[in-house]
Parts: sequence; structure tokens; C-alpha cells
Amino acid sequence: MQNIGNQLRRGLTSIFSGRASRKQAAQGRDPAGTMETYRNPTEVQMSQLVLLYHTNHRGELSVGQLLKWIDITACLSAEKHAGCPCVTASVDDIYFEHTIRTGQVVNIKAKVNRAFNSSMEVGIQVTSEDPCNEKQWNVCKALATFVAQRNSSKVKLKQILPLTEEEKVEYSVAAERRRMRLVYTETIRDLLAKSVIQDDLESRDCSRMVPAEKTRVESVELVLPPHANHQGNTFGGQIMAWMENVATIAASRLCGAHPTLKTIEMFHFRGPSQVGDRLVLKAIVNNAFKNSMEVGVCVEAYHQEMESCRRHLNSAFMTFVVLDGDDQPITLPWIQPQGEEGERRYREASARKKMRLDRKYIVSCKQTEVPLSVPWDPSNQVYLSYNNVSSLKMLMAKDTWVLTSEINKIKLYTLEDDKFLSFHMEMTVYTDTAQAFLLLSDLGRRPEWDKHYQEPYVLALRSVTLPTHPKTPEYTRGETLCSGFCLWREGDQQTKVSYYNQATTSFLNYVTTNVAGLSSEFITTFKACEQFLLDNKSELALSLQNL
Repeated sequence: MQNIGNQLRRGLTSIFSGRASRKQAAQGRDPAGTMETYRNPTEVQMSQLVLLYHTNHRGELSVGQLLKWIDITACLSAEKHAGCPCVTASVDDIYFEHTIRTGQVVNIKAKVNRAFNSSMEVGIQVTSEDPCNEKQWNVCKALATFVAQRNSSKVKLKQILPLTEEEKVEYSVAAERRRMRLVYTETIRDLLAKSVIQDDLESRDCSRMVPAEKTRVESVELVLPPHANHQGNTFGGQIMAWMENVATIAASRLCGAHPTLKTIEMFHFRGPSQVGDRLVLKAIVNNAFKNSMEVGVCVEAYHQEMESCRRHLNSAFMTFVVLDGDDQPITLPWIQPQGEEGERRYREASARKKMRLDRKYIVSCKQTEVPLSVPWDPSNQVYLSYNNVSSLKMLMAKDTWVLTSEINKIKLYTLEDDKFLSFHMEMTVYTDTAQAFLLLSDLGRRPEWDKHYQEPYVLALRSVTLPTHPKTPEYTRGETLCSGFCLWREGDQQTKVSYYNQATTSFLNYVTTNVAGLSSEFITTFKACEQFLLDNKSELALSLQNL
């Protein structure tokens, strides 16, 4: 037993030694070795002192003004990479965590995460500080998509080269976020078709009922040169500021108080507007929940009064709350939808609330801030899929993996984070990459090579909870944060197979026993996986030809 303990200690020491130096190397300090502090070449920073004319009646920075600053900073970052003018195409969900007051400083930092053909994703971080006491707060994070244009034609962009661990993670996950934006409308439609939206009447203040039409607001704005960029196109941030203004008025008509904007839903700009355009902004409260309400805003444009056809620029949905003296949300009146159109908006608002919670719970939050096992249902499977792939890509992008052992041409790597111990196994198999993908993605056949694989715990996806399999006191539940395979084509009929796993402490003993060399379960299972691929490669050859 003493010899086994010494071996285990030596094995773990080899894993965890040099942890501080590895973390320092991964923080992005001078990847090229040419300067002391590395800075992303697309990074743009803006700092603004909040003055009285920037604020509302409560002395808080107007969200509309903040949106204008965010859009300008992000646009400058996009143009820095593209080398030509850029226009705002879309903005993802924005959650406002902190209000900014008069006299405080707003710091905005933007950089391009990834460039695609003619569009690019720009990440924005907003913080605030009090110059008198040096306190700092996180205000919000945002993701915006910009399109590069020259002479009204799209421009093919050069690719981003990520250098630091953070840049590699954002670069990898950006592709998954882009896929989510493309299927967003379809996801809403499917949710409405398959789900029954029920009202939580017990939590509503049914004694106060407000007709939805009472909250309707319409306002017109004339686009002047100060509202536009150097090409004459209206700033996206200016349009968002006008939208926030009419949405706030509509929300105040429901609650009879001054509302606070908490969330702006993902939205797209359908087309540009120019100097001289008249923008018609319409807002109405779509639905009121217990402590929050959703306001829909539509923006249309026309150039001359004679024009009978208006251009639909975009639609957005904003969530407001009303805070009491202790900054706690109060119970809101019940909205009464009117007509078929009102009923449609009412139902869709409930569906969007469900999707917002899924995105914030599964995607937006830090992994350590939410339970690892996520309740599964058909409506959130899109976001679970996104989270699984993005988490796996984030794990792959880390550059502090340590090669622990190599047996029978199978490499075992480990990675220690603050809360998790992850492992990564790698081998090269003489089989086609597409064929290997089909075989390993068939979870029904996984027991043929993995004796540890049991239902209902599908480790290839992530740990989820099912109502049909509740927790039982006689068993200890082990959970996997993310795990999965990554396949690379290494040549003709040759594939590099990598398996990643980030598990909780319930698996720690099993992982460390293999890492320290006291067990060969990892190697044995991975060799069985290799044999499974080789034994079945001819079986799928015909199927691949028909794809």
C-alpha cells in the first residue's frame, strides 16, 4: 500500500507541478515574444465620463446612450480589421447587470472574435468605475455582427489568427454562435408549434388589467448627419437608442412608473437607412409576467412623404422591470391582449421568455455558476446542443494540456483548472474520418467498445436530469461538464481521434488512478474503440458513397 501511495503521489505531482507558470503562459502575455504586454490588433477601447445630459431623471446613464457608445466602439474594431466601412448586421442578447450614475466612468473594450466571408463577430465588454473610490463593476457583455462594405458591395475579409488561449476559445465558439443566430427564427416557430403556453395566474395581479392597446406608442425621427457614419448610413446604435426610448414609454404606460431596462433580445438589421430618411418607431407591451414585461419595437423607414411603401428595418424585444425603494422588482399588472395579432404577440412573448431563460441558463452564464446537470426538454435541446459543442471547443482550445503518458501509441493528456481535472486521449486510426464520425456518433453502438457506458447517463453529450430517473439516496451521482470526440483527417484513410472529458470530483478517484498509472482502464477502453472502428469501417463504406 505504501508503494502504491508513493506512485500515486509521484503521478499527481507530475500533473500539477508548474501550475502557476502554465497559467501565466496561457494568459496571453506576448505570444510573439516581442513586447511585454500583448494586445489584440483589432482591439479598440473607449472611456467616457458620464455627465448630466447623458442621464435620465434618476441620475443613471441612459441605456440608449450606452448603446450608441457600444455600437461606435464595436464598429471601429470591425473597421480596424476590415480596412473599410462596416455596418451593424445584428446584436445578440444583452443583459444589463449594473446601472451607471453621473460622475462615473464607462469603459468599453471591443475586439473581433472571428471573421467569416464578409461578416465578423465583435465581442464587447463594458465596465464602469468610480474615480473617487476606485470601485469597478461589470455592466454587460455584448456580441455584435458587422458586415464589411466598399462602394455598397460586400468585401471578403481576411481571417483572424488567434494567439492567446482566450482568443482561441472565442474564435472556436464564434462559429457555434453564428449557427445559433441562423436557426433562431426556426427555433421560435418550432417551440410555438410543439409547446402549450400556460399563464401563471396565481402569480399575476389580476385585479389590475391593462389593455395592450393602451401601451401602444408611435414616434417618428428624422435622420440627420450627426446620426450617420461617414458613408451616410444611420448608426445602428442610434437606431437602438431611439428604440429604447419608445419601448420605455410603452412600458411606463403599463406600470404607471419609471421602468428599468434589463435585457435586449437578439435582433437583426434587415437593411440600412440613410441621412434624410424618416424612421417610424412603434412599440407595444406584448406580455407582462409577474415581475417583468416584454415590449416589442418595430422600425420602418421611408424617404419622402409621398412614399406609400415603408421599409422594415428591424424588430426587437426588450424586457423591463420596475424596482421599488430597495431595488427589488414589483408585481406588474396583467396585460390583456386584443385581437388575433395581440394574441399572437402574447403567445410569442411567452415562448421568447422560455428561450431567454434557456440561453442565459445554458449558454450565457459561466459554467461554474449553474448546476452541471441541466433539466432536459425538447424546447431547450437546441441550446444544449450549442453548449455541448462550444464547451468541447473551449476545452480543446486550451494550450496548457500536459502529456502524462503514451502507451501503445495512445497519448493521455491532463489539464488542471481551479475546479476541474480534465483528461484528453489521442490516437491515430487507419479509417476514413467521415466513417469514424458516423460510427462514434451512433450512441446505440457505444456499448460495443465502452463497457462503462450505461443509460441514462449519456457522457458523449453531457449530464442531464430526466424526470423518469430521479436521484436516489443509495447512489452517488457523477456528472460530466462536457465530453466528446474530435476527429481530424490525417491523410488518405487515416484519422486522428481525440476524446475530451471534463468531470466533477465524483470521478476524480477514477481519473487520478488512471493518470498515475495504477490502472489501464483508459488505455484499454480507447484500444477497444480503435478496434471497433477498424472492425466496422467496411460496413459504412457504401453508406458514405450515398451521402
